[in-house]
Amino acid sequence: MIRASYGAETEILTASSGGDPVAVPTGRTPAAASHRRTGERGTGLSHPISPGGERGEGVTMVAMDYGVTDPARLGQTRMPDGRLLGWAEWGPADGTPVLLCPGAATSRWLGFGGGVVDSAGARLISVDRPGLGASDPDPGRTLSSWAADIGQLVQERALHAPAAVGFSQGAPFALALAAGGLVDAVAVVSGSDELAHPRFARSLAPRVREMVAAVAADSLGAEEAFAGHGGPEALWELIVTTSAEADLRVYTDPVFRPAFRRASQEAFSRGPAGYARDTVLAMGRWPFDPAGIAVPVDLWYGQRDTSPVHSPDLGASLARMIPGATRHVLPTAGGSLLWTHGGTVLRTVLGHIR
Repeated sequence: MIRASYGAETEILTASSGGDPVAVPTGRTPAAASHRRTGERGTGLSHPISPGGERGEGVTMVAMDYGVTDPARLGQTRMPDGRLLGWAEWGPADGTPVLLCPGAATSRWLGFGGGVVDSAGARLISVDRPGLGASDPDPGRTLSSWAADIGQLVQERALHAPAAVGFSQGAPFALALAAGGLVDAVAVVSGSDELAHPRFARSLAPRVREMVAAVAADSLGAEEAFAGHGGPEALWELIVTTSAEADLRVYTDPVFRPAFRRASQEAFSRGPAGYARDTVLAMGRWPFDPAGIAVPVDLWYGQRDTSPVHSPDLGASLARMIPGATRHVLPTAGGSLLWTHGGTVLRTVLGHIR
């Protein structure tokens, strides 16, 4: 084994023969992390070998299964004010509930871990935020009102002791659930940090700094501007022009790409207002203190992630702020690690609540 340290929180253990990296919190033994990803390397798939296939010593090139499958169940839950909140589910209906907060401008249709949710006993529930996909608009919503919506969803659907996963722009929404005491553990994956926090004043990309400043100066005006530039084609163009090669292999995969594009089209089916409101919330200050989060939080980042709107320091400062945080930095992964390492993410968060 080759051991490399990536900060005080995490070590990366990589098999010297070219095996997959496994991130473990400092203090755990290599034996505790020796499991290989299950259900993440495709076998017997119906699609041809994709650019995401891997070759290691003594390993045959195989197609990659990024865990995107159609939901097992779809539905909507009515809020007290009459709005409907749309959701999709994978895995056993009596499994351990895991709430997924999707990334920017994608809908409930795009899940992860399709090859492992059943074996892990996870009931993965992706929820459309208001104004996106199957969820009715809620003009002027906040991270706090989102937490209230999820509190109602948890009550109506009897979701006992759920965990949450927040991907990319979904990260602050997942952390808001933790701050509100609604979930028992959180996984932040390639998460957008609190970009408006003063600790990032000098490290943001110029365009992102402009967006943060615009929201601080005139949030309503910024929201209108974001809506004017929002759409599935614009989103796709942004992804393919800013993603690292490691991520492009995933996003342009012949199975993953249509799944992502469908989720994006559905997200904008009500127009760009939901996306614009999400962006304002992501670019503004959080209405909660991360230091007050009292549940385990795993922060997952890929060293090859080049997104300018994820955490500028790959979660290092956020890990120091959250008392129960464990930071994982995977040296060969990019921002798409929710799909390249989905089984590891899922099993880790489930491990906190069982």
